[in-house]
Amino acid sequence: MQHFRSVWLVIALIFAYTTLLSAQNEFKYSYMPKKVYENQLFPVTVIAPGEKTESKRQFTFDSSSKIQPLFKEPLTIHNGPDSFYTFYFKASNVDIRIPRLFISSESGEHSLGPNTVFIESLEPHEEFCHVLAADMKIKNSQVSNYDEKRHIVTLSVEAFEANLEDMKLDKVEESGVENIKRDFAKVEGEFYVVLPVEDKLLKFAYFNTIKKQYEFLEVPVEVVDASVTTQSDLNPKEDSFEKLKKYTFMSLVGFFFIMFLFKRDFFYLVFGVVSFITLLTFYIPHKKICVKQGAPLYILPTHTSTVSTKIDQKLDTMLLSERDGFKKVEYKEGVIGWIKNEDLCDH
Repeated sequence: MQHFRSVWLVIALIFAYTTLLSAQNEFKYSYMPKKVYENQLFPVTVIAPGEKTESKRQFTFDSSSKIQPLFKEPLTIHNGPDSFYTFYFKASNVDIRIPRLFISSESGEHSLGPNTVFIESLEPHEEFCHVLAADMKIKNSQVSNYDEKRHIVTLSVEAFEANLEDMKLDKVEESGVENIKRDFAKVEGEFYVVLPVEDKLLKFAYFNTIKKQYEFLEVPVEVVDASVTTQSDLNPKEDSFEKLKKYTFMSLVGFFFIMFLFKRDFFYLVFGVVSFITLLTFYIPHKKICVKQGAPLYILPTHTSTVSTKIDQKLDTMLLSERDGFKKVEYKEGVIGWIKNEDLCDH
């Protein structure tokens, strides 16, 4: 009898220990990289299996550690009964120690121990733009004159899991990235580079962290006049769309008036007049504005943007576009930039 009770006691202890161990392992890392590259942005994902999606959970990395995620709140994805919580970290040039993670949930308090992620160096590449990304693309571009000997190329860039803030080109006189907006893995920014006028192609490489190889991006360097940038901000290709709209309405005007002459139907006359009025809106002169002497001309419409030059004397010029307290103007032929509203003349 005594032996029977001992067996049951052992079983009870094993069950209690298993239950406790299960509660402690309720949360676990579903993804923790073993190694990453210098300056790489990488995810760390925690899985909470079998809990209700409406359960409230709070995640806190050990505050005594200098290593912290880019966002305090994780990217949350629910997949059936499981929930995935992803944090993003940025590597440096030394091994990174992910600190202990404390988790509060309706089922109690939990913690996940620290982990070490090892750093690997990339093989150097002369055209590397210092960006490592799961994917990277150029959304649109603009080229304008910087001065008599140089062009400035501005690119609107989109990337995922990327250190876009480090983007630069080593073999150019000046380059940089501004107006960075990050939404978890997705990041956007505006990159500018100053090139000699004889350069006709901008080509550079980023390191694809999924394919584990360098990939090239390129854009032609061709200056367009101010009329191209009037409607496009950063995308000169949109000028082709403007021309298409003009030609379309010209064709419609001709078609409706010819049909009216042959059919004598008032319906065609009405649509011909409407098309003609719409066509005229494309040729309305742009508003003129006055810029103060000494006003800085910014590369991009942001308060942290680089100043490309200063207006040497009071300037009356055509307003090309407006955005968030800035006016887009052409300073000299082909030299286009942004002026703060406060730098306009008082009259």
